[in-house]
Formats: sequence, C-alpha cells, structure tokens
Amino acid sequence: MRSSGKTKWIAAAGVAVAIFLLSICAGRFPLSPGEIAKAILQRVFGVEYGLNPAAVAIVVDNRLPRTMAGALVGAALAASGCAFQGLFQNPLVSQGVLGVSSGAGFGAALSILLFSGTAFVPGFAFVFALAAVWLSFMVARMCGEVTPLMLVLGGTIISSIFSALLSFLKYVADPYNQLASIVFWNMGSLASVESSLLPFGAAVMLVGMAILCVCAGPLNVLSMGDREAKSMGLPVLKTRILIVSGATLATAGAVSIAGTVAWVGLVIPHIARFLIGSDNRKLVPFSILLGAAFMMLVDLLCRTVTGSEIPLGILTSLLGGPFFIYLLRRYKGGGWK
Repeated sequence: MRSSGKTKWIAAAGVAVAIFLLSICAGRFPLSPGEIAKAILQRVFGVEYGLNPAAVAIVVDNRLPRTMAGALVGAALAASGCAFQGLFQNPLVSQGVLGVSSGAGFGAALSILLFSGTAFVPGFAFVFALAAVWLSFMVARMCGEVTPLMLVLGGTIISSIFSALLSFLKYVADPYNQLASIVFWNMGSLASVESSLLPFGAAVMLVGMAILCVCAGPLNVLSMGDREAKSMGLPVLKTRILIVSGATLATAGAVSIAGTVAWVGLVIPHIARFLIGSDNRKLVPFSILLGAAFMMLVDLLCRTVTGSEIPLGILTSLLGGPFFIYLLRRYKGGGWK
C-alpha cells in the first residue's frame, strides 16, 4: 500500500512537470527545450546565444510567468475547495462558497469603471474578495454561533448581494469598452499575467496553501463534527477561522490574478480523494499537485486549440459540468462513499 501511494505521488509530480515543460514550449510559436533554456540564460545571466529577441521575450515575459501563475492558481483553488469540503462536511461545495468569487468580480468591475483600465483590477479584486468573506463571517456571527451551516448561509447572502452589484455595474458600464473588459475578466484568463504582478499574488497563495497544509490534521478532526472535535480538546472556532483564512487567502490571490475560474475547487479534490484517500494530511497537498497540473493543461488548451484564446472559465465549466452530474448521482443518498 505504501509503495502504491508513493507511486501515485511520483506519477502526479511527473505529469505536472511534463505539462509545465509542454506549456512553455507549445504555442503559436513552438520552441524546443534547448531554445527555452537558452532564452532563460540569455535574459537572466546575459549569456549571448544569438537567439531571436522575440523568442526570449515570449519565453521569459509571457510563457514562463503565465505557466507559473497557472500552476499556482490551480493549486490554490484545489486546496481551498478541498479544505472547504472537509470543513463544511459537504462534498458539493467549492472555493467560492463564502462569496470570494462574487466579491472579486465586483471589485474588478468597480476598478474598470473607476479607472477605465485593468491596472488596478488585481488589487481591487483581492480587497473585495477578502471583504466578501469577512461579511459572510459577520452575517454568521450576527445570526448566532459561527457554525458551518451559518457560514454557508452567510456566504450565500453576501454572494447574492455582490452578484447583484456586479450586474448593476454591467448595466451602467460603457457597452463598447468597459462592459467587454468586465465580462472577459469574469470569464477567467491568464493572458494578462505579468512578471511584475506575479510575486504578490504568488506570496498570498503560498501563504494560504501553507496554512491549509498545516491545518490538515485539525481539519480531519473538524470533519467528524463539532461535538467530537470539542471532546478531543480542539479549539473549534479558532481552528475554523484559521482554515477559512487560509482558504480565503489562497482563493483571493488566485482570482485576483486569473479572474473567476469555476469548478476547479470542486472537481480536483474529488479526483485526489479517489486516488489518495480522505486523510486531509495527504489529500490537501495531493490536491495542490493535481490542481497545478490541471490548470496548466487547461490554460495550454485555451491558448492553442483555436486561433483566438478561449477564456479559462468556459473550458473548466465544460469539463466540470459533466463531473458535477456524476457527483450528484454518487451522493444522492447522502454521505461520503
């Protein structure tokens, strides 16, 4: 069993590395691994290989940061979805259950309307994503004890409010310029990822994922219910807040870079659970690995399948919809199987 588990880890890591390399090499201007290495050495160390400056720019300024961003976004969304499924004891929740995506969408649209551009979109999206989760927590606290049920209800309310506000901003936006930018951002894309924007988002996502990995053991206890967790001496409320904070940071960092990308936090944890089991100490990091590979692959397909780029959200929804039907059939009797 141990050997089998180790083989799965090695295989998943190998697939992720292979997709990473393929994503950097493939595109409208395909490059060999040797050219990729020369481009990086030429830019970073100033070694002159006589490589076309356009090829260097494609690799270093576009494909490398974009692929790294895709890996981080997929990993963050998968880890958040995995944590929320365990925390809320519900296999059908995802990373947007507390209104992160709706809040980020509103923040991005507000930035586009106020500044007529996308320069401030990541910052506004990040701030309003955090605000949405904080408001969801406040609603749950106002209505009584902060239980998983109250958090979900609070998230539903806040998500609905931000969705209505987003619709209003679309209604008043300039239909020829601003509206198109708002709609495209909410479909999800890594096309605008730049090297200058990546460090902050990467740091936020890594901190969030680190918190979730550290809290994976307590998450196992919380998955058994509050009564059992309290009987084992676990500080339920503090642990729940810490897990929600980690998942919120990971998701907010992801949506601020890539926009709204659905289904990843729902689909990937279930695939990981099927392969590695339900122990969150293994499930969370394995979901991170699969999420990174999945998002890099989806982004590669989005920019190579057709002449124009397909938004990420379209392809993830097309893949996630049929899988959601499968989940409904599997869990129609209730409980985990």
